[in-house]
Amino acid sequence: MIGKILGAIAGSQLAKSTRGMGGTSGAILGVGAAALAKRASLPVLIAVSAGGYLLKRQMEKRAAAEGTRDDQL
Repeated sequence: MIGKILGAIAGSQLAKSTRGMGGTSGAILGVGAAALAKRASLPVLIAVSAGGYLLKRQMEKRAAAEGTRDDQL
């Protein structure tokens, strides 16, 4: 229960800084992420985290090559 609440709070805060997403949808995604983290094994969580980090780096490189930043779009 506490994990779902903390996930909802974290998702809501992250959604406020994400274009096209509101606090409610972020809270729902946060609850889903907390449930997924509870059921997934450690190697799966590490793989998902690494994939997300690599995707973020690739998007930053692409934005730098275009001369724009993600938060300016």
